[in-house]
Amino acid sequence: MRNGPTWFNVTSIALGFSFLYLPIVLLVIFSFNVSRLVTVWGGFSTKWYGELLKNDQLLSAAWVTLKVAFLSASLATVLGTMAALVLVRSGRFTGRSLFSGMIFAPLVMPDVILGLSLLLLFVAMDQSRGFWTVMLAHTTFAMCYVAVVVQSRLVGFDKSIEEAAEDLGCPPAKTFFLITLPIILPGVIAGWMLAFTLSLDDLVVASFTTGPGATTLPMKIYSQVRLGVTPEINAVCTILVSLVTLGVIAASIASKRQQIQREQDERAAFGAD
Repeated sequence: MRNGPTWFNVTSIALGFSFLYLPIVLLVIFSFNVSRLVTVWGGFSTKWYGELLKNDQLLSAAWVTLKVAFLSASLATVLGTMAALVLVRSGRFTGRSLFSGMIFAPLVMPDVILGLSLLLLFVAMDQSRGFWTVMLAHTTFAMCYVAVVVQSRLVGFDKSIEEAAEDLGCPPAKTFFLITLPIILPGVIAGWMLAFTLSLDDLVVASFTTGPGATTLPMKIYSQVRLGVTPEINAVCTILVSLVTLGVIAASIASKRQQIQREQDERAAFGAD
């Protein structure tokens, strides 16, 4: 029996990754193109990053996007973590199926339907659309992703650690913040990063729920791309890709260090016993 990957598997994986990441690599490369033609290489230059700093519309849209992403990801992380705790720890209760379905519905619901339903909700509430409606909309669909990530972390959680802390007189709330939360923190951080990335990337839902003065960067890029791709768009997309990459790397390093520290603490505890 042959072990290891075959040439077909290697070729399929290489073609798949090339299809996914080659356009991003080309975008990054051409953001340093001296020529204004985005498909013709004219030499290396960073002038478009300087021009980007003079583009007030793109900078304003980027600032709105970052604020929306940070606030919606933070709120979605809190709500998603609470939802995951209810689903894992509460057992069977009346309305569990309905609650679970409402939490995970945005995972399978088309973005157009979600955006339209939220638009109708804000219109029925006579709520003027703007920054806060976009933030609430992003929180709505990002919360379910956080719940899935944190729930997978809680499923394998050893509850005996919490029970030991409570037996020693630790209140439930303090047990959660001192025992449970540090253990599931990698999952919480991963959920926040996923929610942040989804908010940065969203175009459809934001288009339905936005208003004057709340144009996000994907909306601005889409409106400009319809008239033609400019080097400034390549530059701002490169910056976004770099931010997301650095965030993922930082989260991975933090998670790895926490895991190593936890293993060291467990070995020290067993050694003391």
